[in-house]
Amino acid sequence: MQSLNEIKSILSESHTVDALKSFITTYESDERAGVRKLTDTAGKRIDSIEKELARLKEMRKFENENRQFGLLCGIDEVGRGPLAGPVYAAAVILPEDVDILYINDSKKLSEKKREELYSEIMEKAVAVGIGHVSEKRIDEINILQATYEAMTMAVSELSVKPGALLIDAVHIPQLDAYKQISIIKGDAKSASIAAASIIAKVTRDRVMKQYAEEYPEYGFDSNKGYGSKDHIEAIKKYGPCPIHRRSFIGNFI
Repeated sequence: MQSLNEIKSILSESHTVDALKSFITTYESDERAGVRKLTDTAGKRIDSIEKELARLKEMRKFENENRQFGLLCGIDEVGRGPLAGPVYAAAVILPEDVDILYINDSKKLSEKKREELYSEIMEKAVAVGIGHVSEKRIDEINILQATYEAMTMAVSELSVKPGALLIDAVHIPQLDAYKQISIIKGDAKSASIAAASIIAKVTRDRVMKQYAEEYPEYGFDSNKGYGSKDHIEAIKKYGPCPIHRRSFIGNFI
């Protein structure tokens, strides 16, 4: 007879609905209280996964409605609001029926979950493009135009050409050659845009952590360049560093 620890190990390795159902079928006749508890846990996990799959089905609504355009690319940006650092954008083409559990607007996810999803998206995506525009360029042309540039760069970095772009709430003039579908709050409604938001967020956060090593007094590893109280106090105390956006921090220096 298998020990409880052996059965726990099998449950820990059961990640899909089919695997969990097989687990229940195998052990539901075992009368040990500990095993019954494990089969109950497996049932709860099935319910959770099925709810998540239903949510993901809804997140593919815009993709399914626009399949006539061919490959669909989600685009999103991160870093429009910070006082320091670049703005980043990502363009992501996902396979038609891919399921990436818990994909969502990056702002709704923990850092750990974003990192996990980043790896899964990079592994499963048909193509990923990343673009960024420096703080100096932001000061030159303003943040909106810099965002468009970053998004355009991200699309240009794709290894395959999409048939249409799904974009969070904006229209990109530089990409008028493409069919553009603007979705308000798209990072919470479209799996492709959500994937792009995660790629852009994780990429920029990693860059800001590197800057934190170079300019430790500003706390970029925690605030990522946004205007936290400690960050603003550091600007007043030390003045701006080379990656501060001069057009954003005029009131603080």
